[in-house]
Amino acid sequence: MKRNNSFLNRLFMVLVFVFLYAPIVLLIIFSFNAGNSNTVWKGFSLDWYVKLLHNRLIMQSVYTTLLVSLLATVIATIAGTFAAIGFYAMRRRLRDPLMTVNNIPMMNADIVTGVSLCLFFVAFFSFWSDFARWFNNLQAFIQLPTRLTMGFGTLLIAHICFNIPYVILSVGPKLRQMDKNLVDAAMDLGCTWMQAFWKVILPEIKPGIVSGALTAFTMSIDDFVISYFTAGSSASTLAMTIYGMTKKRVSPEINAISTLLFVTVLALLAIVNIREARQERRRSAEAHRV
Repeated sequence: MKRNNSFLNRLFMVLVFVFLYAPIVLLIIFSFNAGNSNTVWKGFSLDWYVKLLHNRLIMQSVYTTLLVSLLATVIATIAGTFAAIGFYAMRRRLRDPLMTVNNIPMMNADIVTGVSLCLFFVAFFSFWSDFARWFNNLQAFIQLPTRLTMGFGTLLIAHICFNIPYVILSVGPKLRQMDKNLVDAAMDLGCTWMQAFWKVILPEIKPGIVSGALTAFTMSIDDFVISYFTAGSSASTLAMTIYGMTKKRVSPEINAISTLLFVTVLALLAIVNIREARQERRRSAEAHRV
């Protein structure tokens, strides 16, 4: 009976993995297809990768996506880390409601977040237009722009907003695991608060910061819905470009760029896992020495 249950569990696991990764495997295979079909194999070729590199629309969207993701990750990681430290220093009665508010964007539907940010930007631009006209009429030395539109700036702000909660959620547990007396001991020995932060707090919460940054980068580079509502017409991410291309015909160039993204994410995961495994071996070796 146990053997049958074990066989069924393994079979179910294999079917789940086949269901998840079979489409990705087919996508990777047909990215090397010599023809433009996604169903008929006509020989091995790298032509679609060459055409991808010469496609200005896709390469521009890749540049925009990477730039937004990197900037949003850096800013959200810094802001989220200091916010998590601030939450950690609060009393529990005040911290718990704020953490609940922090978790709302992660549980909320992306379309609700995207529409709300879009409406916020529209309302702010309307207010700014009235303020700029009043300010320009009041004096003639500085002329403020009276018309603002959604573009790269609003896209970046939106990505920072929905990335910060993930960083806070990753850094918070590492702060709770840290010994509270370490900071007090460092300051008693003559360290300022900033020196204690760099030499004591930061090394202790570094794994949480790295985890939060990776999560923020993954969420940012993968986002479509929020970007669609906040990018306007002057900026386009890779997900938005691919969505626009699929309305006409699915080009094998999409298979090529998707393959490159999959390989990149796989390489990042491998590097992170290898790094964590080495750190774990070093810790175990040091523990055995002691």
